[in-house]
Amino acid sequence: MTLLSSMYTGVSGLQSNGLAISIIGDNIANVNTVGFKASRGNFEDMLQMTLLGRNGSASQLGGGSNLTDVQTLFTQGSLLNTGRATDLAVSGNGFFILNGTVNGVEGRFYSRAGQFFLDQDGYLVNPNNLKVQGYMADANGVISGVLGDLNLTGVNVPPLPTTEVTLTANLDANAAVLANPWDPADPAGTSNFNTTLTVYDSLGNAHEVVVYFRKTGANAWEWHAMVDGGELTGGTPGTPTQIANGTLTFTTDGALDTETVAGNTVDFLGATPGQTIDWDFGDSITTDGGTGLAGTTQFAGNSAVNFLSQNGYATGTLQMLSVTPEGFITGSFSNGEVRTIAQLALATFQSNEGLDRIGGNLFLETRGSGEPLIGAANSGSRGTVHAYSLEQSNVDLAEQFVELIAAQRGFQANSKTIGTADQLLQEVMNLKR
Repeated sequence: MTLLSSMYTGVSGLQSNGLAISIIGDNIANVNTVGFKASRGNFEDMLQMTLLGRNGSASQLGGGSNLTDVQTLFTQGSLLNTGRATDLAVSGNGFFILNGTVNGVEGRFYSRAGQFFLDQDGYLVNPNNLKVQGYMADANGVISGVLGDLNLTGVNVPPLPTTEVTLTANLDANAAVLANPWDPADPAGTSNFNTTLTVYDSLGNAHEVVVYFRKTGANAWEWHAMVDGGELTGGTPGTPTQIANGTLTFTTDGALDTETVAGNTVDFLGATPGQTIDWDFGDSITTDGGTGLAGTTQFAGNSAVNFLSQNGYATGTLQMLSVTPEGFITGSFSNGEVRTIAQLALATFQSNEGLDRIGGNLFLETRGSGEPLIGAANSGSRGTVHAYSLEQSNVDLAEQFVELIAAQRGFQANSKTIGTADQLLQEVMNLKR
C-alpha cells in the first residue's frame, strides 16, 4: 500500500539524517584533535518501483535515501606553533610513517599527527609508542637509503685531533728587540707577547697551548708554542715544553713576508703518538704567494690577536634537535658540532580517500589507496616538514553547525512524513465504522 511505503520512505530519511548528525558530531568532537581530518556522508536516493505510463514510458517512484559511504576530507589544517622541537607538521601532501603494533596488528601505519617525543631508548615515537620511520645518517652525515626506526640519542660525535691551527695577530712594530735569549723555562720573561688556545688529542682531551712571540730583529720575529710537560709522553709536570716553533718576517710596510714551522709533531700523554699540527699565520707573500695583509701583520700599535681557530674537538653528546623543511634532523652537540642525524620519510598515495581510518589518528593502506610512495619530504609530490608546529584539525566549526541545523531539520521533516502517513492510515481504519 502506498501509505505504508511512504512510512518506510520517511524511516529511510530518519536513518540518513541521523547518520549525518552522527558524522557531524564526530567532526565537532574532534575539532581540537591534532591532525584530524573531517568526514562527510555521501547519500544517494533509492527507487521504490517503476511505473508504466499509458504511452508506454516508464517512470520511477522514489523510496527515500541511503548512506553510500563516509568520505574523509584531506584538506590542509592550519599549523599551530608549539615551541617543541619534536612537534612536527606536514604542509602539503604526505603522511608520517609509523611502525609498531596497534590493537594486536603489527605493521606500518600513517598519520598526519606529529606529536612526537624521544622514548627511554632514544627512539622518536608518537603517543602510542609507534616508532617514526626515516633514514639514519652515518658518522659523516650521509643519509642511508634504508627505511627504519629513528634512534636519535644514541648518536655521539667522536673526537677529532687538532691538525690545523690558524692564528692571525698584529705584532707591535715598535716592540723592543729583547737582549736576553729565548728561555723555555721563562717564556713570559723572554718574549714580547703571548696568547692562549686549546687543541685536542686523539682521545678528545683538551690541551692549553700558549704561543709566545719574540722580536729578534727589525721586521723579524720568532714564535714558540708551549704546553705543560705533564701533558706529554715523558714530560715533566709543571715544566713548560715546546711542541712547535718557527719564524715570521715582515716587509717594511708591515706585511707578512715569510713564515716557517718546525718541530710541530707532538706526543700527548695516552693519545696516538706523532700528532702533527700545521700552523698558519696568514697569506705570507713569499711563503704563500699572498698579499701579506690578510693575516698576521706588523703595524705600530699594541700587539693583539685578530683571529684564532683550530679544527679539533672533544667527543660530543647530543644537546638539541632541529628539523629542516626537507625533514633533515640535525643535532647540536656539546662540543659545538652540528651534524645531520637522520631524515624523516613521508608517504603519499594515489588515493588518500582509499585509506582505512582505524582511530588514534592513524590510517592503513588498502587496495583502494594504492601502494605508498615513500621518500624524503619536499621531493616529488610530498610536502614540507615544519618543526615546532602541529597541524590542527581541518574541521570548520561554523560549517559543521550549519550542516547540523540542516540535518536536524531533515530529521524533523521526515518524522512529519511518518506522522502524516500514520494519520491517513488512521482515517482509512475509520472507514469501517
